[in-house]
Amino acid sequence: MERSGDKQWRPPRSCDSYLSEFRHCTSFRNRFHHYYAFGTPPLCQQWKEDYNNCRAWEKCSNTDAKEALQISEKNRVAEQMNFSPVWELRKAPPSDWNVPLDENNKPYNS
Repeated sequence: MERSGDKQWRPPRSCDSYLSEFRHCTSFRNRFHHYYAFGTPPLCQQWKEDYNNCRAWEKCSNTDAKEALQISEKNRVAEQMNFSPVWELRKAPPSDWNVPLDENNKPYNS
């Protein structure tokens, strides 16, 4: 038995978006870049599985596909949260923010 809220659930992305991500992931340019940057080819299978699960949900409201898609999106969001910021955000401006710059020691004289 399905709950009434299950019929109204929509994937966070359109199914075409998953297919587009899969095509981008498997493109020569992306594979070359990923191999150059990380030393390994990109893992694209999850995008294809997500696309297939999305289509299965849209066509026949397959609850297994819905759950697999939800888990995949939760994992994707959790993975993005693991990255630390590039720099620390300041809580206040530096104490000497209004001091004039030393014009004689400029690294680039123009």
